Amino acid sequence: MRVVLASASPAPLKTLQEAGLHPDVIVSGVDEDQMTSTDAANLAAALAQLKCRAVAEIVDADDLVIGCDSVLAFEGEILGKPVDAHEAIGRWRRMRGRSGVLHTGHCVRRGSREFIDTASTTVHFADISDNEIEAYVATGEPLHVAGAFTIDGLGGAFITGIEGDHHNVVGISLPLLRMLLADLDIVWTDLWA
Repeated sequence: MRVVLASASPAPLKTLQEAGLHPDVIVSGVDEDQMTSTDAANLAAALAQLKCRAVAEIVDADDLVIGCDSVLAFEGEILGKPVDAHEAIGRWRRMRGRSGVLHTGHCVRRGSREFIDTASTTVHFADISDNEIEAYVATGEPLHVAGAFTIDGLGGAFITGIEGDHHNVVGISLPLLRMLLADLDIVWTDLWA
């Protein structure tokens, strides 16, 4: 069975590869701005479903399509990717020394069967200086990720801890994905390359 990841993000792909799966990548090309919600978990799930369905329409029915999307819930706001460096700096100045919840929606589809769920992980941000924030944003890394941070890259030094699944913060929860695949009657270990 061919596995297809409906995401342009390199982190979920790398996570799946390190877990023994070697998916093909097909970018959905959907307009994420068409989805709105006041609930971060629901928004993440809806975005994952949108991406998954867009790719499922152009692949074989036997292919397994995995769609994921993350958003950060922080002090009553839903934060996706920052628009620019100025916004990323402002976010980090607000987030430093505080915590947020990263929600990653997961959608799996094979043929007409589809399952959706969301994994949520609390992320504790370090109380970093303005100089550290500006240096981090200048790397460009936080401009391409939900919440303007990574845990598996340069931003890892600015995360003091998490509560929940580490892989979820990277962009795909392996335990949740395994359970969703079981709902499709797919055994995780059968996907190992």
